[in-house]
Amino acid sequence: MATQAAETPAQSPEAVVVRFAGDSGDGMQLTGGQFTLSTALAGNDLATFPDFPAEIRAPQGTLFGVSAFQINFGSREINTAGDAPDVLVAMNPAALKVNLAALKPGGLIIIDTGEFTKRNLDKAKYDVSPLEDDSLAKWDVLAFDISALTIEAVKPFGLGNKDALRSKNMWTLGLALWMFDRDRAPIEDWLKSKFKSKPEIADANIAALNAGHAYGETAELSGPMKQMSVAPVASEPGLYRTITGAESISLGLVAGAQLADLPMFFGGYPITPASAILHHLARLKEFGVTTFQAEDEIAAICASIGASYAGQLGVTSSSGPGIALKTEAMGLAIMTELPLVIVNSQRGGPSTGLPTKTEQSDLYQAIYGRNGDAPMPVISACSPGDAFECAIEACRIATQYMTPVMLLTDGYIANAAEPWKVPDPETFEPFPAKFLEASNANEEGGELLPYKRDAKGARPWIKPGTPDLMHRIGGIEKAVDTGHIDYAPDNHQEMTDARINKVLGVDVPDQEIAEGEAGGKLVLVGWGSTYGPIRRAVGNARAKGLDVSHIHVRHIWPLPKNLGDLLKSYEHVLVPEMNTGQFKTVLRDQFLVDATPLTKTSGQPFAIAELEEAIGKYFDNIPDNEGGQVRVNDDQLPSPETD
Repeated sequence: MATQAAETPAQSPEAVVVRFAGDSGDGMQLTGGQFTLSTALAGNDLATFPDFPAEIRAPQGTLFGVSAFQINFGSREINTAGDAPDVLVAMNPAALKVNLAALKPGGLIIIDTGEFTKRNLDKAKYDVSPLEDDSLAKWDVLAFDISALTIEAVKPFGLGNKDALRSKNMWTLGLALWMFDRDRAPIEDWLKSKFKSKPEIADANIAALNAGHAYGETAELSGPMKQMSVAPVASEPGLYRTITGAESISLGLVAGAQLADLPMFFGGYPITPASAILHHLARLKEFGVTTFQAEDEIAAICASIGASYAGQLGVTSSSGPGIALKTEAMGLAIMTELPLVIVNSQRGGPSTGLPTKTEQSDLYQAIYGRNGDAPMPVISACSPGDAFECAIEACRIATQYMTPVMLLTDGYIANAAEPWKVPDPETFEPFPAKFLEASNANEEGGELLPYKRDAKGARPWIKPGTPDLMHRIGGIEKAVDTGHIDYAPDNHQEMTDARINKVLGVDVPDQEIAEGEAGGKLVLVGWGSTYGPIRRAVGNARAKGLDVSHIHVRHIWPLPKNLGDLLKSYEHVLVPEMNTGQFKTVLRDQFLVDATPLTKTSGQPFAIAELEEAIGKYFDNIPDNEGGQVRVNDDQLPSPETD
């Protein structure tokens, strides 16, 4: 029997935010990932935010064991995973309690009543079931026994209740696919491929998927349960795919090595959230990629330095704690002046900190965090798709300037996904690495000069074993040109200056303005994953007529040469970042600008509303959407778009 919602034309909202939440064993990340796939195939723009616990397997049903996946999708450009969900799917009481406060007033909650047992309510610290009091009154609630419906759906396959309930996430996904008018066929194909060796498991999951979809189609539901169709976003023609930051960096590193005409060696050690890069690169051996999982972080980077010494492009990856362990070896790469790409997928710190939460607190570590004067170029990616080009840029600088380069990403970028237009390889200019094949000996002494610099300040790259090009290399100071060990004061001064000047001379493009124009009342200066919320908040403010602009910095060190003058053209400089104000300090130090920090270290990305509130403090009044006036100190500033 068709419901009224199925008979009437589907609603078509401009954008929708959905959050799937449940126990860490409920498959919420997999559910969200497959819903993302179906959304991308439907032609919507999207952004995702996987949010999972740090524990490998937290006690079932507990508050700290909740795993969530949020997706924002729409028929317009999407920049963030959304401030607040329109729909919350809560698979147990703990998931409801942890995520309820984020839900928009009037939003829809879908609840599995089968999990609202006395035991689970106690674990979630509920004295009374929220289904039996008025605590959910300001939201629409759709509560039914998903667990029982799943068991019934897979009964023909002879599974016990425990195994049957493993398909509960597929039942929920089926309901979500119906609700947003999505095609089930790609998910069915994926299940058949994933469980190719266990077809009965694939069939059970497909049955659960179809049952959830049929429930939405045929149940006599009224009130909040309605089907809606989100129109495709207008996009340039081309080949698109959904990509995470970790995938994007991996592909960018491979592309960079190809453009440098070098084989690539990746030395890594498993650490959250950087491990995914090792996993992706291990599947790309046909592109001349060698992956090595070392016994520890120090071995990983040292092996990568050895590969660069041997004539390959050495790459290593980690997050904050692992980067700390690699620090001495980074100094070795700087002293020996060998190309090396170091990817830092930042997470909350210090020490072990917040392994699965995002932060931008390794900026000082990237720019300054080595013993001695040890300069290194630093690049920061602002989105999953942007990580591809940033990885290529890191490879270019490393090989052209004979230096290690650090590429900063973070937990949000690494795990988040977005649609990505696959670029035409022909649009990238190759930068083939050059090796010294014959001695560059001077006429007087006839001696090889392994530290004789070119116009960029880079020393020659010499493969070991090249006839007549034997030379010294290592971590002790080298003599100018000859590379012999030399402790002389003047020599150390000259070599220190040479290494610093080489890095400061890296050809960094001039800083562009992401939104707005040069000069004005206020500019928000961001770096890394703050790009999405800053862009949306500034766009909203400019739509109200406010004089505010957005600058987003990719080249963290050295900084673009025009950045100082650009910042000085604004009355106020506000720097949002997920740390205690590190980039703000760098800008003050380098350009003597009175930059104001806007900091956050909660492990969560900035919300658009937080940035809008901060912008509002710089203006006496803000026009509302109808042309009236709203005081800046009101509790909530108007926000025409809150994705």
